[in-house]
Amino acid sequence: MDKDYVCEDWGTQTEWTQIKVTVALSELDSTSAVMSMISNYLQIEDYSDIDLKTCYGDLIDESILNADKTIASVSVYLPSDSGTADTLSFLRERFNTLGIDAKITISGVNEEDWANSWKAYYKPIEIGNKIVIVPAWEKYNAPEGKIEVRMDPGMAFGTGTHETTRLVIGLLEKYIKGGERVLDVGCGSGILAICASKLGGGECKAYDIDPVAVKVARENIKDAGLDGRVTCDVSDLLRGVDSSNGGYDVICANIVADIIIRMTPDVGSLMNDGAVLLASGIISERADEVIECFEKHGFSIVERAEENGWCALVVGK
Repeated sequence: MDKDYVCEDWGTQTEWTQIKVTVALSELDSTSAVMSMISNYLQIEDYSDIDLKTCYGDLIDESILNADKTIASVSVYLPSDSGTADTLSFLRERFNTLGIDAKITISGVNEEDWANSWKAYYKPIEIGNKIVIVPAWEKYNAPEGKIEVRMDPGMAFGTGTHETTRLVIGLLEKYIKGGERVLDVGCGSGILAICASKLGGGECKAYDIDPVAVKVARENIKDAGLDGRVTCDVSDLLRGVDSSNGGYDVICANIVADIIIRMTPDVGSLMNDGAVLLASGIISERADEVIECFEKHGFSIVERAEENGWCALVVGK
């Protein structure tokens, strides 16, 4: 067993697995961005901002008062049969690429305690002017002019609630006019490719480095009735992306700043004339660094959108 992974056995009735990543406090934003690729339902433990001057100290749990304020943890919860080993491999690759020293802890959680309690809080979410993300189990009649996208958050890898995903979906509404060839790099659940297709995109191709994400995306694509219109395969960023039919008109990359910077020198070869790249997953503090990299490689920034400390860029060739 890798020394970075610590497992705790909670008994034979376990149905869910908690994956908890502990990092230096300064790496919390980047870690949250990576973990949101697995699930948008994150449990974050960050006690650095507790202000004892404004709290009644005797009402705060002693373990919180004594917690290490220099570190933070982010947890996700996945079905125990969802391919934990592949997910761990995915996380390790991302954290190694980002240079983040992450301690990953795995533990079992009783299904009764976790599996259903959060469902009461997950309701249809309107994104942009057209898209409505709807839980798979919810009865919902989409209002006129709205496009319904059903997702099952229990399947993990994103449901559209995170700011980075919402930013891209809003931009897709603006830049999909009809018939565009769309590429989604680092697709997670496949939600962006699904939305692009439902908005009128033509051929939509989605890729992810993690086979588990690809499996989930394919299930979501099938459930959305988009087989044949949207496809999903494994690739290492742009290596393995199909370019046999030419370039793409819209490329989505909802990843993290460092990975976007890494792919910048090569992405232009996949862009048709007039194409746009929708780059997201960038914390606002690093937006200028990403912009500088794009401009250095001959791209122009068409638009910049921000929400709650996250930034998305529309990049022209």
